[in-house]
Amino acid sequence: MIPEVSALQKARAAYRPKLPPALRAGNIRIVLGAPTEPASDQDEIKRLFPYTYGQPVATIAEGDGQQLKTEPLRVGVVLSGGQAPGGHNVIAGLFDALKAAHPESRLFGFLKGPGGVIKGKYRELTAEIIDRYRNTGGFDMIMSGRDKIEKPADLAACKRHFEEMALDGLVIVGGDDSNTNAAMLAEYLRAQDCSTAVIGVPKTIDGDMKNGQIEASFGFDTASRVYAELIGNIARDATSAVKYWHFIRLMGRAASHVTLECALQTHPNITLISEEIQAKGTTLQEIVDYITDVVVKRAAAGKNYGVLLVPEGLVEFIPDIKVMIDELSTILGRDEEYLQRLPDHSERVQYLSTQLTAASAQVYSSLPLSIQEVLLTRDSHGNVPLSQVETERLLIDLVSDRIRLMKARGETEAKFSPLSHFFGYEGRCAAPSNFDADYTYSLGYAAAQLIRGGLTGYTVNVQNLTQPAEQWVAGGTPVTMMLNIETRKGKQVPVIKKALVDLNGKPFQTFARHREEWALEDCYIFPGPIQYFGPCEVCDAPTMTLALEKS
Repeated sequence: MIPEVSALQKARAAYRPKLPPALRAGNIRIVLGAPTEPASDQDEIKRLFPYTYGQPVATIAEGDGQQLKTEPLRVGVVLSGGQAPGGHNVIAGLFDALKAAHPESRLFGFLKGPGGVIKGKYRELTAEIIDRYRNTGGFDMIMSGRDKIEKPADLAACKRHFEEMALDGLVIVGGDDSNTNAAMLAEYLRAQDCSTAVIGVPKTIDGDMKNGQIEASFGFDTASRVYAELIGNIARDATSAVKYWHFIRLMGRAASHVTLECALQTHPNITLISEEIQAKGTTLQEIVDYITDVVVKRAAAGKNYGVLLVPEGLVEFIPDIKVMIDELSTILGRDEEYLQRLPDHSERVQYLSTQLTAASAQVYSSLPLSIQEVLLTRDSHGNVPLSQVETERLLIDLVSDRIRLMKARGETEAKFSPLSHFFGYEGRCAAPSNFDADYTYSLGYAAAQLIRGGLTGYTVNVQNLTQPAEQWVAGGTPVTMMLNIETRKGKQVPVIKKALVDLNGKPFQTFARHREEWALEDCYIFPGPIQYFGPCEVCDAPTMTLALEKS
């Protein structure tokens, strides 16, 4: 049965993504720069990656293409981690580039993420399959997964499958962890004299895989626009009903890029940025006091409504909560069985008050009962499951308590009617914006050229993104150049460093200059839905974050 598609999907299928001039050229060459090294931990990273350390930055340019392979190639592709708009266009760009170089080249999609690579589960991707997915959201063409290729047995299994398939290259589409994984696989294969090249593609809606070489991770643009539309709709509702405070939690556990971008696009009354709270050492009580102060001041002006944005990872950045969590983890590691045997929660709280420091005991007792109970459990890795803490509800409960106390004391007449929202999955599989459709297609097209050039252990990049695609420049960054050593689960491991919100950068500074005005006035902007057809300033513009960073 032929699946039914919407009118928009039919129109989007006809969209032809824009490519940088070098990728459109008949002759393509790869220009290699000087040897590179990471910003820190050079000796340790060189020890871990002796075969791929120090590789040069690569730039794809027009010119004599004799250095690139012209014979038919066999290439695999895998989608790793959470979904991000534009993944299908990476595959389409990769496919089109391989076929343009030689029509007998073949592309194979590994199913359900890196687990499919380990198990050798794949299907060949033909034009008939790929054409159905051009410019669509989601990862459903070959699906995704969160397995990691790092155990010796898994690495050996991958090598065996690649040799059986006679693969010339593998493209791993993922975030910082997945691209680190790509570097480990590339290093292993080169050490084993396996000719399969490994190229990574920078993907994450969180926007935290970026650096001097990689200007943006794909999907961030589209997801931020989807969330901004919803926030704008809610802001319009707030000014229409004039009686609700909307607390909105957004994606971004490790970094607040999505929250900051949405704030720049919509001008909410309150936006909490995790990195700032950590840098200033702001306590949970101070956050609650700040929110309460804005609510009360707006109420005094006759505005018993507003919009607040909070990143999902906020709790992990609040210093006094972080200290309390660390203390709780130690206590749970020692006394979890005893705590679980206690007949009711009040006795557990009483026992904890004797074990926690006075400050942490006060923080713990101030939390709502439901969150107290969550913090007394541990996930499969033995960690307190902070992802289960609904930050927006936590803030609603604490602010509600504070306002009730103020009303009882006659300090305010504010009417506080809060509503909570979480925008997450709504943005991960949206149809990509023109920017993301062009960007991801270019990334896939460029990845094919890096494989044709015999490069391995690289993450593909496209630079100059604030300019029209005519001025974009594609190339590749050695993954070892982006690595540093961090402690993960008690072990020192190489990882690509996550890019957090730069508090001295133009995007945050622009927000900081306006937030007092936005707090008390109704300065809301209503971005509306993503526009695919129309003038380029409406349809093709990059995120405000990227525009400010490059201005």
